[in-house]
Amino acid sequence: MLNVTAIETFYGPSQALFGVDLSVKAGEMMALMGRNGMGKTTTIRSIFGLTPARSGNITFESHDLRRLPSYRIAQAGLGLVPEGRRCFPNLSVRENLVVTASPGYWSLARVEALFPRLAERRSQMARTLSGGEQQMLAIGRALMTNPRLLVLDEATEGLAPVIRQEIWAAIRELKAQDQSTLIVDKSLAELLPLADRCTILEKGRTVWTGEPTALDDSVRDRYLGV
Repeated sequence: MLNVTAIETFYGPSQALFGVDLSVKAGEMMALMGRNGMGKTTTIRSIFGLTPARSGNITFESHDLRRLPSYRIAQAGLGLVPEGRRCFPNLSVRENLVVTASPGYWSLARVEALFPRLAERRSQMARTLSGGEQQMLAIGRALMTNPRLLVLDEATEGLAPVIRQEIWAAIRELKAQDQSTLIVDKSLAELLPLADRCTILEKGRTVWTGEPTALDDSVRDRYLGV
């Protein structure tokens, strides 16, 4: 479904990615892992054309994403929940959800069923929500585009434990529906039971790909330990 091959990405003269390889199959939940600063968010930004790769290939189904601007990448069927939430602060919860909606399974009613807090706050301005509620809104907004591939970048980072569990419950629901997903998260206890495969980055390079059951202690200690 998604194939990322040997991409190299720079911030000005500084190189951040050194030949990253990554793939996501239809119906699969792929976990992109690594310590802080290893290139996970840059890889996602490269996929969406926000920080374009200078070399390598990025394809999604029949689309060569490197040739497309970001809005066309979204129209091709990719939905992004960015790090830091980034809701439209001066729009209501409902307006945030419907502003980029596309026809498909995910409707306003289904998103509000997934996150009942959003139904309770439908008329509230997004800027008045708590951080956890804004994160739910960001996920709901991405789902309302009815993406064929959903990309979650640190969807539970910095949230209260109760809110984190609500979001993980929603992610488990997406897994049960075979929603194709690329997910970045540091919480291995919740992430690994859901992931079909994992890719680990180290200093901007792909260093390991496999099923979670093959992720032994030596790999964890080398690439994921503190």
